[in-house]
Amino acid sequence: MLPPLSLNRSQSLVSVNRKIPAVSVVVPAYNSMEYLPETISSLLAQSYTDFEVIIVNDGSTDNTQEWGSQIQDSRVVLISQENRGLSGARNTGICHAKGQYIAFLDADDLWHPSKLKKQVQELDNNASAGLVYSWVSYIDDQGRSTGKCLRNSETGMIWDTLIQHNIVECGSVAMVRRECFDQCGLFDEALKSAVEDWDMWLRIAAQYPFAVVKEALTYYRQHPGGASKDWKSMERSYQVVIEKAFSTAPAAVQSLKDESCGYANLKLAWKPLQAKEKDCKQAIEYQKRAAHLYPPLKYTKEYARLSIAIFLMRTLGPTLYRNVLDTVRSIKGWMVGTS
Repeated sequence: MLPPLSLNRSQSLVSVNRKIPAVSVVVPAYNSMEYLPETISSLLAQSYTDFEVIIVNDGSTDNTQEWGSQIQDSRVVLISQENRGLSGARNTGICHAKGQYIAFLDADDLWHPSKLKKQVQELDNNASAGLVYSWVSYIDDQGRSTGKCLRNSETGMIWDTLIQHNIVECGSVAMVRRECFDQCGLFDEALKSAVEDWDMWLRIAAQYPFAVVKEALTYYRQHPGGASKDWKSMERSYQVVIEKAFSTAPAAVQSLKDESCGYANLKLAWKPLQAKEKDCKQAIEYQKRAAHLYPPLKYTKEYARLSIAIFLMRTLGPTLYRNVLDTVRSIKGWMVGTS
């Protein structure tokens, strides 16, 4: 049962009178005013226009409420609630959504102007697909390309792939057919950020095919030193998602559990290197555990990249390591910008 929502009178009138759109875009916002205006601008600049925007002010203490209530575009609705976390904000948006398709945009990420158009076309042309994702380009805190682009392309019944790695990559990528939430439930509010979307996509993937648009339509913002230091909490969240997924999985895929746990530890191993206060020892511990759980990981590109990163960190120290990383990213970003 959702808690009562705080709506002012003007917001209630907009909610009642707005027409039924094809797409509902849910934007969770918590003290995000540094980036939220740019995020909403990228959303309102979409070439596809049959959508509504549901900004969920999740207990912000900045001026999100004041700013959001002044938006003149009739497609935008602002809902304020007590803080319930990212999953709780998304669930509130889903429960108020009117569209047959529901998309999610985190308050600091950006979209290419054609994102909604191309994902709607994909779901319209593929009636069985429950979710469509796209490629993801990374940007820095200033909105500049880092040169990194994630190009996953798996389609169909992809649960076996998704249990190894969240190929949707971030919370601002997916467009989901509304019926998926009716059949599979909402986001698990007990899970921490960074895995709550993976859990949701796994539950959808168990019942619906996935589709993909092979273009970078989502710009994921990386913040310097933004990674959490609460490794144990993140580790528990990964364990919960994996246990949930395999508790209902058929016997034929139970053998994938160790592989999934291995990949999870490999992903966790990067977090201590990305945090403001680097922790090589913790990264090595996760890397060793990953290889123990699933030995073939030692021969993957990701394992090799991690080994190089750990070596550079231990050899150069945190400051020089960060300088080298920033230089490489600047060069890659420049190359992308001039290509």
